[in-house]
Amino acid sequence: MPALSTPHSQVITPLGVPSSAHWAFSQDIEVLPRIFDDHITLAVMERRLDVALTLAVRSQLACQRGVEWHWRGAPGLAMQEDLARRLPAPEAGDALVEDIGNIAEAMAYLFSTATIGIRLRTLEGAMCPRFHVDNLAVRLVTTYAGPASEWLPEHAVNRAGLGAPHPDKPDIVADPAAIRQLAIGDLALLKGCGWVSNEERGLVHRSPQPAPGERRLLLALDPG
Repeated sequence: MPALSTPHSQVITPLGVPSSAHWAFSQDIEVLPRIFDDHITLAVMERRLDVALTLAVRSQLACQRGVEWHWRGAPGLAMQEDLARRLPAPEAGDALVEDIGNIAEAMAYLFSTATIGIRLRTLEGAMCPRFHVDNLAVRLVTTYAGPASEWLPEHAVNRAGLGAPHPDKPDIVADPAAIRQLAIGDLALLKGCGWVSNEERGLVHRSPQPAPGERRLLLALDPG
């Protein structure tokens, strides 16, 4: 799997996390294949953005023009060149282009596919403010700036409330104190309802609402 810059650590079970937990967190990239475990619906490689990448992100967000880039195809030089051309501050985007290239190659390797769907965009509002599940098999998300995605442990979900809102539906969140949030830079694989044998257990998550004047920079990748 392509290397991604991060401190190395072993995969451990933090204190207070039940052994039956459906999530796995580690600073080691080897945590990402845990998404293939039947009981895991969230696998997260925790990482901090280095100085060069942080500066590249800030340079893009400092421009009035937002980022709105889509790609579907093989990761590689053509993808990176297309991304560089479409950044609002391409002269300061090398570290961001390289990081996205590494993530796309890791995604292709992990899922044995030559085709990756990629979306990089700035957001000033919540893209999906209601807790929901994805109908696709799996998606990787990472937030480069702004508030990162929120998710719910299974014990805090009332799945009867999912889907289109209706007055007769119960609240999706059974325990508001249990809402959890990813961190900036985290690489998170979210298993959806399209994953075979996971039809009723897709990870419940949502996009947070940025503060007034705040912008998110969000990357999402879908294999195949």
